[in-house]
Amino acid sequence: MNKKNSLSRRDFFSTTAVVGVVGSMGAGGILASCASAAGPEKLVPLVSLSGAYIPNLVDKANDGKPLKAGVIGCGGRGSGAVQNFLDAAPNLQVVALGDLFQDRIDDCRKGLKEKYKVEVPDNMCFTGFDNYKNVIAAGVDLVIIATPPAFRPAHFEAAVEAGKHVFMEKPLCVDPVGARSIMATAKKASTQGLCVVTGTQRRHQRSYVESFKQIQSGIIGEIVSANVYWNQSMLWYRERKPEWTDMEFMVRDWVNWKWLSGDHIVEQHVHNLDVMTWFLNKKPVKAVGFGAKQRRLSGDQYDMFSIDFEYEGGIHVHSMCRQIDGCVNNVSEHIQGTKGSWSSNKMEITDLQGNVLWKYDGEKEKADYKQTNPYVLEHVDFINHIRANTAINQAEETAISCLTAIMGRESAYSGAAVTWDEISNSSLNCLPEKLEIGKVDMSGYVIPVPGKAKEPKKEGKKDAKKA
Repeated sequence: MNKKNSLSRRDFFSTTAVVGVVGSMGAGGILASCASAAGPEKLVPLVSLSGAYIPNLVDKANDGKPLKAGVIGCGGRGSGAVQNFLDAAPNLQVVALGDLFQDRIDDCRKGLKEKYKVEVPDNMCFTGFDNYKNVIAAGVDLVIIATPPAFRPAHFEAAVEAGKHVFMEKPLCVDPVGARSIMATAKKASTQGLCVVTGTQRRHQRSYVESFKQIQSGIIGEIVSANVYWNQSMLWYRERKPEWTDMEFMVRDWVNWKWLSGDHIVEQHVHNLDVMTWFLNKKPVKAVGFGAKQRRLSGDQYDMFSIDFEYEGGIHVHSMCRQIDGCVNNVSEHIQGTKGSWSSNKMEITDLQGNVLWKYDGEKEKADYKQTNPYVLEHVDFINHIRANTAINQAEETAISCLTAIMGRESAYSGAAVTWDEISNSSLNCLPEKLEIGKVDMSGYVIPVPGKAKEPKKEGKKDAKKA
C-alpha cells in the first residue's frame, strides 16, 4: 500500500473538526431500520465516528448579529446560492454584488428585490474581471463565490487574505495548479479561524449523512467496489451574438469550455466523486478512462466519460457521466461491501440476498423538519459556525474530489493511465495568459483526441512487384 496516498482519519477531518454548535443528528427520528434482518452478528465499524464531522442539520441557523454578504458571480448558481443563504437564517444582509457582466447583476438584483425586498444600490455593484476585489472590500463579513470555476482559486485566495468567511461553489478548480492553490489557501483560512463551506451539498443532505453513518458502522462490511453516475440530458449552451468578443462568448458559454468549467466530469460529476472521497476516506491511486464528444453544440470538451478509478486496497470505482439528450439517465452512487450494498437511488442498504437491512425514511424527514433542501442546509451549517465562532473548512477535501475528477479527465483526454502523484504534481494550468474582454486565439481550443493515429502500412517489395 502506498501510504503517501492515504488520508488518515485525523488529516481527513482536521479541517472540519467542530465543537459546540454541531453534533450527531437524532438518527432515530428519521430512519426506518430493519435491524432484525441483520441477524445477531456484531457489526465491526469501518472507522470510529467520534472524529467524523456530522453536521447539525436544523431547519434554520441561530439568530445573531447581522452578517453582511457579498456575491462574486451573479449567474444562475450565484443568484440561487444567495437566495439559499437568505433562507438559512434571520438577520442576514446582502450588501454587494460582483460579476463580469452587468446584465447578470441586474437579474440577481431583480430576484433579490422581488422575493426578499433586498435592494443593492448601484454603487455596491461591480463589473469587470476585478469585480471580486471591490466586493471583498465592500465591508462584508463573508463572500459567496459562484463564478465560473476557473476563477475560484484566485477569488478564494483574495477573500481569505482579507479575512472573510467563504461559501464557495463546487468545483473549486479546473486544473492541478488551481487545486494546489485551493489547498494552500485552505490552510491559511484555518490558521485565521475562518469558516469555509463548499457547495458539495450531499454532505449536508440528511439521507446521505445517515447513509454515511450506517456504512461506517460496518453494516455492509468492508467496501470492495463502487459505481458512481451522472448521466443526464445536454446542459445549456449559448448561441454567440455578433457583438460578443471571443472572450465574452466563452465566459457566457462557460459550461462548455474546459478552461472555464473543467469539463462536465469536473463541473458536475464531482458531486458523485465527492461522495466516494467522503465514504471511502481514501484518495485514488490511478485512473484509466475514455470519453468523447458526440452531441455537444459548442465548446471544446467531451459530453461523455467512463473512468476506472483504482483506490488503495484494490478497490475499483467505475465512474460514468454523460450529457446527451435521448439516452437513459441515472444520477446516483452504489457501494458494494462484503456483507451488503448501499444505493443512493433508493437510499437503502441490502444484504447479499437482497433483504433490506436499513432504509432512509424521507417521509418522516418531511414530517419532522420544515427545511429539507440541502442547498439551504449547507448555508444553515455555514452560518451556525460563523455565529458560534467554531471552525469548519471543507476546501481541502473538496479540492481532493476535484483533483480526482481532473485525474479522470486527463486520462480520458490522453488515453494514458494517470496516477495520483502525477496529477498532484502536474504543472497543468488552463487559464489563458491574459484575462480581458477581446479577441482570443481560438485555434488552441480543440476537442482532445486520445492516443495516436494508426500508421498506414508501408508497401513492401513483394507488393510493389505485383503492382
